[in-house]
Amino acid sequence: MNEMLVGSILSALSTGMGAIPILFLSRSLTHRWRDILLAFSAGIMMAASMLSLIPESLANGNFLSLAVGLFLGVIVLTVLEKTVPHIDLEHSKKGIAFDEKALLIIAAITLHNIPEGLSVGVSYASQKADTGSLIALAIGFQNAPEGFLVALFLLNQNISKWRALFIATFTGSIELIASLLGFYLTSIIQSLVPYGLAFAAGAMLFIIYKELIPESHGDGNERTATYAFILGLLFMIFLIETW
Repeated sequence: MNEMLVGSILSALSTGMGAIPILFLSRSLTHRWRDILLAFSAGIMMAASMLSLIPESLANGNFLSLAVGLFLGVIVLTVLEKTVPHIDLEHSKKGIAFDEKALLIIAAITLHNIPEGLSVGVSYASQKADTGSLIALAIGFQNAPEGFLVALFLLNQNISKWRALFIATFTGSIELIASLLGFYLTSIIQSLVPYGLAFAAGAMLFIIYKELIPESHGDGNERTATYAFILGLLFMIFLIETW
């Protein structure tokens, strides 16, 4: 329980920690570096999904539970994408007035963080002790650049640096609540564990393929982003092997 709380808190707060560099920025980050951060995060999440969540789901259940959970994760993310306005933070060419749309954007980002929090909580409910910590780490690495980009977007809307940092941190805090919910549900009903792990994998794969990879290829940095993806993949494999 204590390990789950620590991992969930660190994973949720990594959004805010990733936004800290904006306090020292005098200019915007180049698209090249944004694409590198996004692709590196995608590689980390891919390795976590394929080498940790999916094998652990099969170990706790069977192929049917894996398939059901995986598609459920994809469907939930699809519904969220269709019902919650999504803003392309990385490749917007002009600003959006804070008074009109920024609150809606913040709400959208916050809601999109719920499946990530569920992923962490469900992973800690797994019988394999290391799974939760690895997934919390993977989500944390994905949250950090996300928090930075959210804060950078707000900064470009003439929001103060400290306020942008606070808002970015807030968008990630919902993950802690979602993590606790996922952990308690799967702990009470153990038969949900393989479905929950597969759900987490499906949600992460959707984010990787639908969001991170396309957004990292939107400014002509495909080759650099591909190298960053491979490095992220190897980095997470190294952590899995040595954890």
